[in-house]
Amino acid sequence: MVETADVINDFVEVQAMFKGGMDAWYAYLKKNLDYPSQARRMGTEGIVIVRFVVNTDGSIQDLEFLRTIGGGCDEEAKEVIGNSPNWTPGRIGGRAVRSRMTMPIRFRLN
Repeated sequence: MVETADVINDFVEVQAMFKGGMDAWYAYLKKNLDYPSQARRMGTEGIVIVRFVVNTDGSIQDLEFLRTIGGGCDEEAKEVIGNSPNWTPGRIGGRAVRSRMTMPIRFRLN
């Protein structure tokens, strides 16, 4: 099977992952995700769902929203994912491939 470099896989044998796994991802979010002041004032809570592509080098691109909640939370979720360190790319047949990821980012007031 020959694949071109611009193919984006929705299904892969080994899912792309934040380096260090989900625990490292949650630690990264805790450190870098700022609750927007507008959302805090408005009492906005919920889950923003962002879909994006993880490239073969682990870089992130093509961020888009599948669910938004407003109050600045959407932009904050997009920024924290877009600025994250490179991920471990998805794999098919042992080769790194471009793959699509969907990530929920929860905003909850304490």
